[in-house]
Amino acid sequence: MATTKLLLSDLISGVTHVPSNYIRPISERPNLLDVQWSDGSIPVIDLKGLSGPNRSDIIKEIGQACQNDGFFQVINHGIPEAVIKNMLQVSKEFFQLPESERLKNYSDDPSKSTRLSTSFNVKTEKVSNWRDFLRLHCYPLEDYVHEWPSNPPSFREDVAEYCNKTRGLVLRLLEAISESLGLERDYIDKALNKHGQHMAVNYYPPCPEPELTYGLPGHADPNLITVLLQDDVPGLQVLKKGKWIAVNPIPNTFIVNIGDQIQVLSNDRYKSVLHRAVVNCDKERISIPTFYCPSPDAVIGPARELTHDDHPALYRNFAYGEYYQKFWNRGLATETCLDMFKA
Repeated sequence: MATTKLLLSDLISGVTHVPSNYIRPISERPNLLDVQWSDGSIPVIDLKGLSGPNRSDIIKEIGQACQNDGFFQVINHGIPEAVIKNMLQVSKEFFQLPESERLKNYSDDPSKSTRLSTSFNVKTEKVSNWRDFLRLHCYPLEDYVHEWPSNPPSFREDVAEYCNKTRGLVLRLLEAISESLGLERDYIDKALNKHGQHMAVNYYPPCPEPELTYGLPGHADPNLITVLLQDDVPGLQVLKKGKWIAVNPIPNTFIVNIGDQIQVLSNDRYKSVLHRAVVNCDKERISIPTFYCPSPDAVIGPARELTHDDHPALYRNFAYGEYYQKFWNRGLATETCLDMFKA
């Protein structure tokens, strides 16, 4: 088997075993038999009433989900079905392009704002993850669209539309989360300075031995909030009370999870929760997380209103850029970086 292939999807055509550099040590394998299937254990929140008389009820629901689960699903989120469909379709088309066409976007340099790569951090990790991904910066859009792939032909247009709509949803959620913490509605918005928005289009090819490897191992997100769109193939699992729960995809529903920066801002009232992606043997899977974050120079720390003598600030103030750098350098070998920023 040629080892010169840069991407997993080009390496594995015809393989019947997982190559050795993808195999996890026994103690770190997904133990798929031990996973519970989600039976509504992740709250589903209907956002329709967010701009109506029931706003305070929905804000309370969001607050409870952030406090108890770290994850929730949203329906009636205002993003048209056609926009979602186009985004999933063009993502699939991108990963079906000939290798030479895809590789025009390849880079293993994490500082590049548009890049196609594989695993997580190919320069530092010992065991690879079973995924290829296209990483895009998407805010402000006009700064980045020209770098994006121009093939498939509708890629830039479809993805830009999706990014715009997703950003609108995120801003509404951030207002609700601010209010649920008893803060001013624009508190989080202001804390982010100029704001940042990235997305990953994750492609998980079918895997001959899914019990030996991960799409992505357990991790918490370093950013502020993540809005996940996935196709109809299950793969996301969330840690709840020490048990991994598999989340079944529901069409036209987004999965939202809070990241480390909200845990810091909320002074640990809200928790950034571990989650992972597993793979399966007969289906490819596409998942598209949008990562919303502070700009690198934004200084993040617990909201003063949420600290007092009985509950002092649990984290020091830090620039988001410093946090992200540490997260990236550590890779996904350790589950969270928050401990390094404790007060």
